[in-house]
Amino acid sequence: MTPSTLDLLATPLEYAALPAHELVERIQRRKDELNAVILGHNYQRVEIQEVSDYLGDSLGLSQEAADTDADMIVFCGVHFMAETAKVLSPQKRVLMPDLRAGCPMADFVTVQALQNLKDEHPDAAVVAYVNSTAAVKALSDICCTSSNAVSVVESIPRDQPIIFVPDRNLARYVEEKTGRDNIIAWDGYCYVHEDMVMQELEQARKAHPTAKVVVHPEARSELLEAADFVTSTAGMVALAEEHEALIFGTERGLVDRMKQRFPEKTFIPLSGAAICGNMKLNTLAKLAWCLDHEEYEVELDEKVRAGAERSLRRMLDLSGGWRPPTAEEAELEAAGVRPRGCGCA
Repeated sequence: MTPSTLDLLATPLEYAALPAHELVERIQRRKDELNAVILGHNYQRVEIQEVSDYLGDSLGLSQEAADTDADMIVFCGVHFMAETAKVLSPQKRVLMPDLRAGCPMADFVTVQALQNLKDEHPDAAVVAYVNSTAAVKALSDICCTSSNAVSVVESIPRDQPIIFVPDRNLARYVEEKTGRDNIIAWDGYCYVHEDMVMQELEQARKAHPTAKVVVHPEARSELLEAADFVTSTAGMVALAEEHEALIFGTERGLVDRMKQRFPEKTFIPLSGAAICGNMKLNTLAKLAWCLDHEEYEVELDEKVRAGAERSLRRMLDLSGGWRPPTAEEAELEAAGVRPRGCGCA
């Protein structure tokens, strides 16, 4: 279904010339026509967050979308997030407003490089942080999020080596929390969190002595040690509901969202420079263009999609600890049969 030719503009630049209220009206109208759901990551621009049907982190948003009867998902985030939505909702069309919105941390690890490391450590289990491509997830044994990384790693036998991709800071955090000495950390990082430094934390604390400091586990270890809380973006939202003043060690988009939600509270970014340029590529104009033109669609090879779903499902269905699948379970997985209790859809 396409809008009237008279109504259709050729490029996002032409849409950018329209008033914001008209863009919002177009977005809402086309969303309804297409039976689409708009997902907005916590780090998106405020105007994108305001038109999103669901706000949150990447995996949670994909799960929310999978539970809807929408025919189309428009993911306002970065590429690996849209891939995850496609993994969990293969029957739905998944669009992105800007294909250039990638994740430098996810790009640190390639399939070939990971395979080479697996060959060097054939007994190792591969744990893939959800901030990774679908192809890397498919080559991994199990996925994790920043909030469950410790429990996922603890579910693996202590004497089994672990290859942890792609975030070295999260890997070191997990290593410290679990006391393991057999984690092989990939040398990747999120530049937004990596660039935050202790001097900024100390200055923020001095300026706001009553505020608690909450830092994302993708940050450097010295910041995690100095923080009052270390948690995921979802955990930060929960803390914002409980506390009157917080210093956030994460991307500015979450801080902006919390300021809007709780204008009477004091929320401060640990670093004024904590901005993900990739996340900010999505704009109202591009979103309106995306819906009108039904572009850009994210598609996955079915073998990759099924492999990535397997690794995600193992994480979501953890009970009694992770173990390699039995021959029967592997056969069912290969056939695309989901075990009971799967939280993927």
